[in-house]
Amino acid sequence: MRPVCYSVAMSLDGYIAGPNGEADWIVMDPEIDFKDLFAKFDTVLLGRKSYEAARQQGGGGGMPGMKSFVFSSTLRPADCKGATLSNDPRETVRTLKEQPGRAIWLFGGGSLFRSLLELGLVDQVQVGIVPVLLGDGLPLVEHPAKLAKLRLAKHRVYAKTGTVLLDYEVVTTPARSGRAGSRPARHRDR
Repeated sequence: MRPVCYSVAMSLDGYIAGPNGEADWIVMDPEIDFKDLFAKFDTVLLGRKSYEAARQQGGGGGMPGMKSFVFSSTLRPADCKGATLSNDPRETVRTLKEQPGRAIWLFGGGSLFRSLLELGLVDQVQVGIVPVLLGDGLPLVEHPAKLAKLRLAKHRVYAKTGTVLLDYEVVTTPARSGRAGSRPARHRDR
């Protein structure tokens, strides 16, 4: 089964984007082999806001060389050129995980991450911590989030920029542990 990996850059105070969605604070460390990093993925999952932000930067919103899936209850298929639109993250991601291929990149955002994590569909969390304090913005995981235990698989410190890359495996989530009364939060177009 293919793993779903939430792979993002995050400020030291826990934000994946500034208050207005800005990402200009993210340092592109020359030591990070982005070609190698992206080669492990052939599919990308995006929430509506992440898709629209990517579309505004050019390239149509999808990721070159990857199958792109956008999760939204407000967009129409015509709005998602170069991507497949879904309003059912549970079924779409379960189906994708069962198909042959490489790992699946959960690109964003915090609401989609929370929804998929609570459904037990996230296997790995990779966070590049950038040494900057934003003070406000979009959190790594949208609140309120349920408890999810992670196990550190590997880490690396990039001396030139001070970025720290942490790779975790998801150990348990409320949906996986079968706790009575725990229901996954509904994805809210993020």
